[in-house]
Amino acid sequence: MTTPFDENDPPRRTGLFGGLRASFLTGLIVIAPIGLTIWLIWTVVGWIDGFVLPLVPYHLRPEQYIGINLRGVGVIIFLIFTIIVGWVAKGLLGRSLIRWAESLVERTPVVRSIYSGIKQIAETVFAQSERSFEKACLIEYPRRGIWAIGFISTDTKGEVAARTGVDSGMVSVFVPTTPNPTSGFLLFFPKDDVIELDMSIEEAAKLVISAGLVYPNGKEPVQITGK
Repeated sequence: MTTPFDENDPPRRTGLFGGLRASFLTGLIVIAPIGLTIWLIWTVVGWIDGFVLPLVPYHLRPEQYIGINLRGVGVIIFLIFTIIVGWVAKGLLGRSLIRWAESLVERTPVVRSIYSGIKQIAETVFAQSERSFEKACLIEYPRRGIWAIGFISTDTKGEVAARTGVDSGMVSVFVPTTPNPTSGFLLFFPKDDVIELDMSIEEAAKLVISAGLVYPNGKEPVQITGK
């Protein structure tokens, strides 16, 4: 008597419908990321155009001369305008104007709360930082025997390093969450407890986002000697 779980059973043949279904799913996996990316870019460009172009004088709009409405013109105008504002803001006059405007905002009860929140978000997302994550690493977290991917940000300094009393030094490690690596935990580990990985920051991020389904380094890891 045989059962559906017998290992010696021949593989079940898929019919025409099964083959079409497999091909459809494969095509969907290929098309969906491309299509969604194009749709998102097209939508964002259209949104920026709809916001920027009404601010441009009618006689300066390109469609008045070429006869068609080109999507993306508003994005180009926005980029040029933003670059000019940034260039002016870095100068002495621009910094003085910004400080004066921010002093006015600080004296407005409701507006200052909104402005300060938006400013912090903008500085976090768009500001060019001098340092980024240095290396991907493995750390034992949340307990011994359980390993997690982390990103080494910098050596621990100041009061945090002084209070720990670790002679070998401490490192600041950001441990991201899955599938959203922008949230996580800031942890401080002794350097001896941190194992640096050969994979890049981008590869480690892919591993975290995919919940372990995508391993970046297809080849076998280098054998570790001396243990």
